[in-house]
Amino acid sequence: MNLILNLLWIIFGGIFIFIGYVVSGLALCITLVGIPWGLQCFKLAIFALFPFGSDTEALPYQDTNESLNLVLNIVWLIFGGLFIMLNHLVWGFMLALSIIGIPFALQHFKLMRLAISPFGRRLT
Repeated sequence: MNLILNLLWIIFGGIFIFIGYVVSGLALCITLVGIPWGLQCFKLAIFALFPFGSDTEALPYQDTNESLNLVLNIVWLIFGGLFIMLNHLVWGFMLALSIIGIPFALQHFKLMRLAISPFGRRLT
């Protein structure tokens, strides 16, 4: 079932989300300073391509530097994460208006959760 839903997701707009994140990640990786944020864009791109059957989880405490992740998430939020989150929020609400769009709306809400703070999370 996840395969069918992922294919429908890709056909009806998921590919554009994926391309947007990949282009953003490449643009950020051109500069040395933007590499950490570019890598997070690639994480979002993979998650955006196959959201059904995927989820994110916080990294275990011993595998992460929480203070560095906090600083990186704040910079991410100020310079683009808020707009990405709002974009997924609007699309999620618009898709939730129809019964057929509810599964896709839930995926936008999952993407919104990752878009607000990608550092310190991994895909599962």
